[in-house]
Amino acid sequence: MAVRAGRRQYEMPLRSELQLCGSVCINIVSEAGASIYSVSPEASKEMPDLDPNLRSAVSIARRVQDPLAELVKIEPKHIGVGMYQHDVSQTLLKATLDSVVEECVSFVGVDINICSEILLRHIAGLNANRAKNIIEWREKNGPFINREQLKEVKGLGPKSFQQCAGFIRFNQEYIKTFCSSKKTELGSHALLTKAGTQGKKKSKPTPCASRQPNPLDQTCIHPESYNIAMRFLSFIGGNASDIGKSDMQTKVNAVIQKEGLEGTAKRLNTTVHTLQLIIDGLTQPEGFDIRTDFDKPDFKRSIVCLEDLSVGTVLTGKVENATPFGVFVDIGVGKAGLIPVRNITEAKLSKVKKRRSLGLGPGERVEVKVLNVDIPRLRITLDLIRVL
Repeated sequence: MAVRAGRRQYEMPLRSELQLCGSVCINIVSEAGASIYSVSPEASKEMPDLDPNLRSAVSIARRVQDPLAELVKIEPKHIGVGMYQHDVSQTLLKATLDSVVEECVSFVGVDINICSEILLRHIAGLNANRAKNIIEWREKNGPFINREQLKEVKGLGPKSFQQCAGFIRFNQEYIKTFCSSKKTELGSHALLTKAGTQGKKKSKPTPCASRQPNPLDQTCIHPESYNIAMRFLSFIGGNASDIGKSDMQTKVNAVIQKEGLEGTAKRLNTTVHTLQLIIDGLTQPEGFDIRTDFDKPDFKRSIVCLEDLSVGTVLTGKVENATPFGVFVDIGVGKAGLIPVRNITEAKLSKVKKRRSLGLGPGERVEVKVLNVDIPRLRITLDLIRVL
């Protein structure tokens, strides 16, 4: 797979590459903000030995793997949020954009043991200092075993813990492997001590020996609701080790079908909303990511630059920007094409995407047909076929 941005200097190498290797696929990735990121303090810290151009390339490639984790490193206004972003209050714009980013990160959740400091800053209840302290704690003490350990982080008080705990995730397999290896090391050390240095005091066990992983930490269930979650597990005859498995879904369905959601909530002395969150957390597979249901990236093979286009070609693309006179769509040739507003009609919009206006929003995937290509002026005119 070759990853390309909208930069013209990448077009010829990729075209030659495709001619030499017909099986190469190209993923269209927006380069918005990559240049700004490449000269930022965060990029210098992450990749101190790389040239800014290479940092940009790395950033663009990472967006294929995990767009959210990479794009949070860039101020939202630098990613391209519209033509008129400079005409509004910059303070209000920043506050609104930051709020949206925080909401997105919270919905997805973060793995506390692999996430970056910048990603942590966008979790509710955390700021730059607390995020930095979490990373320092992790580097000093090793991976977090459970959510309770967050309380040991400097500057992270009860209120901050309450706000952020539900958005922190743990990879249970990784935690179990880590704890097993630590126990093995402890066992070998204890055997050596007993054989060679009898009479000396035994060394204190490491924190891992006294702290156990909690399967509920891999879910969206907040620690405040762990009590209710355990009572619900007992009520359905389930076990915490079965979280995310098909058996758990079967047991939950059987009880809810018999007792009803409201009836079960009353039995557990909780609200229907809390119970539903607990059910979601227990039944979602391990490592569940809300983004799995999102649209997959577009992969292309032959059309990589303006010269490859011809009138009548049908392509898929993503809306890049919307204006009063039309919509610009990234079709993966280094230059966005324009769908004139007269070509956006109600009949071409899907029923589920009907709205008060006929405008298309940034990020929407569309199928388009090329109406005209003006290579000298770098202009592409498109017709909207349908919204995907």
